[in-house]
Amino acid sequence: QVQLVESGGGLVQPGESLTLSCAASGIMFSIYAMGWYRQVPGKQREPVAGITSGGSTNYADSVKGRFTISRDNAKNTVTLQMNSLKPEDTAVYYCNTKSRSTGRDYWGKGTLVTVSS
Repeated sequence: QVQLVESGGGLVQPGESLTLSCAASGIMFSIYAMGWYRQVPGKQREPVAGITSGGSTNYADSVKGRFTISRDNAKNTVTLQMNSLKPEDTAVYYCNTKSRSTGRDYWGKGTLVTVSS
């Protein structure tokens, strides 16, 4: 079955950096688009960044120029490099992919990022 496992969350101060990783299994990773979403309690989950199987990327306006998504098909991992973090980046970050046949979304359990002084 599809499993997505996030790691790398934690507490950082404003302006600092953090790297999130997502390890995927149960899929032919190289042909799947991958994404990162985030959610604050009481708010809807929102897309942060995505990367296609071909390596094309897209970002939410709020993180453009600060976050970078990348993938390592040899290791079945997708990474989110987050720089110049702001308190408003505080959220639970989720890794996502979508079934190519059914369109079903798959999610990891999430990793908490807290940006606070």
